Amino acid sequence: MANPIVDMRDARFVLYEQLDIEKLTERDKFKDHSKDIFDMVLDEAEKLTVNEIFPTSEESDRVGSQYDPKTHEVTTPSSFKKALQAYNEGGWIAMAEKTEVGGQQLPYSLYMACTELFTGANFAFIAFPGLAHGAARMIENFGTEEQKNTYMTKMYGGEWLGTMCLTEPGAGSEVGATKCKATPNPDGSYSIVGTKSFITSGEHDLSENIIHTVLARIEGDPPGTKGISIFIVPKFIPKEDGSIGERNDLYCSGIEEKMGIHGSPTTTLNFGDNGKCVGYMLGDRMKGMKVMFTMMNEERIFVGLQGLATSSAAYLHAVQYAKERVQGPHYTKMTEKDSPSVPIIQPPDVRRMLTRMKAYVEGMRGLQYYLGYLTDNVETTEGEEKARWQGLLDLLIPVCKGYQTDMVWDITGQAIQVYGGYGFIKEYPVEQFARDSKIASLYEGTNGIQAMDFTFRKTLLNGMVMFGYFKEEVAKVVAEAKGIQALAAYAKEVEATLKGLEEAFAFQQELMGKGKMGLIFGNACPLMEVMGDLVMGWQLLWQSTITYPKLQELTGGATGDALKAKIKDSSEAAFYAGKLNAAGYYLGNLLARTAGKIKAIKTEEDGYLEIADESFSS
Repeated sequence: MANPIVDMRDARFVLYEQLDIEKLTERDKFKDHSKDIFDMVLDEAEKLTVNEIFPTSEESDRVGSQYDPKTHEVTTPSSFKKALQAYNEGGWIAMAEKTEVGGQQLPYSLYMACTELFTGANFAFIAFPGLAHGAARMIENFGTEEQKNTYMTKMYGGEWLGTMCLTEPGAGSEVGATKCKATPNPDGSYSIVGTKSFITSGEHDLSENIIHTVLARIEGDPPGTKGISIFIVPKFIPKEDGSIGERNDLYCSGIEEKMGIHGSPTTTLNFGDNGKCVGYMLGDRMKGMKVMFTMMNEERIFVGLQGLATSSAAYLHAVQYAKERVQGPHYTKMTEKDSPSVPIIQPPDVRRMLTRMKAYVEGMRGLQYYLGYLTDNVETTEGEEKARWQGLLDLLIPVCKGYQTDMVWDITGQAIQVYGGYGFIKEYPVEQFARDSKIASLYEGTNGIQAMDFTFRKTLLNGMVMFGYFKEEVAKVVAEAKGIQALAAYAKEVEATLKGLEEAFAFQQELMGKGKMGLIFGNACPLMEVMGDLVMGWQLLWQSTITYPKLQELTGGATGDALKAKIKDSSEAAFYAGKLNAAGYYLGNLLARTAGKIKAIKTEEDGYLEIADESFSS
């Protein structure tokens, strides 16, 4: 079975050798599972990806979702229905949810691995059930029993899908500027009036009902985010027995023509044009942002996963192309007459690009699955231990979302470069990977928003408590790596980067004392980029402390030609050696460049603040 999306050997490495998720089965929540079950789940996820989801990608891009202005309906690519049916039959939406709500109670770390497959195969497709999961989880956490019975169960089963409706024409990053209004009705429901824009999956033909979660303000409630409530607004109002009832007064007035993810309809939704749109409050009044951030944090992790998954798919496609495309002689024989042409994986520049891509993909995979592992720990521990795991998770969410979705634009561009001119044409899939990936740095909070969240709420205004937990985790890996002679220099590089980042934060605190807030805001994205570089280094060093001893054991410590021979004869030796090579390139070369970024952050150069608006263009 050809899988050009995820290197499953590496996925299993992170799950079993790095995170050791088999030990989770010793905890009460996961006691009914085993490694054999985990492996079976991974195998089934891979089959579904290759046989059902990845084949939808080409039609998804070429045909896309289509809007009919007469009926206000959206038609999705024809291949989506069969793929979604297979996805729903496997119970994938709720695979990590508790059994009492219809889930399989599998670890979130395993959920990350499965969803990497689905997402890399076609993000435009997986966004439909992905958003349904987030909305259902909000209802599980904050809904009444009636709301759970009416909506959550069907959404976790994939029978009904859902959305997250925040953005409006005049309320993008400034969510508190919402104009959407909610007026109480005598029966306890609310009349919803307003327009939401850029709503993913807001209208489609994949489920009999669509459950919108809508931010709105009740008249008289305070301005800004503190006065916002959230409402369940179904496309069709359910009857008392849970079946589909009358159509609600909400309609799609159009979909956007986009650069990528054409199969995912980005809609404008009009609520209450006829004064008859009914919604039901979810959670407490004026607590809409608290409720929504349950879904928002999940979606930010999911979008970070889009960065990883698309990077992985682009990288694996580039590797395969580089092995097959033959052009020119080997660089050591360029002066020899009639030298045979070799695959383009041989030239040093292509090898450099591929190794760089490999390092980032494997570092991002480590981080992504680690977030799932943190979630598993949060849900199976108590007290101070639980708070520590939650702190690490909260700190790393904006880094995962922001850094990985910046990197996917870089990595898909590198994949196109490996293909050369062929990468620029639609006959090959890498240009689609690039187009589909760009949205990831923009939605669910732009990466500038992620950087401000990281710089202020998660570090400077948090007393650096969460960052302290992170330092402890890095220190453990550095200490172990220093005990392995071959990794000691790399460990010192990670240690130096951590120290540099601490100095950069101390400098921001000095700026705060001087009242130079503009510089701190301006440094937010560079700070998060440095943090991302450090996280990649930490993950790759951690992985190297595992791969180095295993490679030594497999090869008997062989070096040079003897090691090359062992690698040719053993796929396991080739796997571990490749991980060490890629990690070494990152830790010994790419990470060194981060020192320059730190130096730049520690300046008070403010030209970008001082330049007049009139001076940007003449």
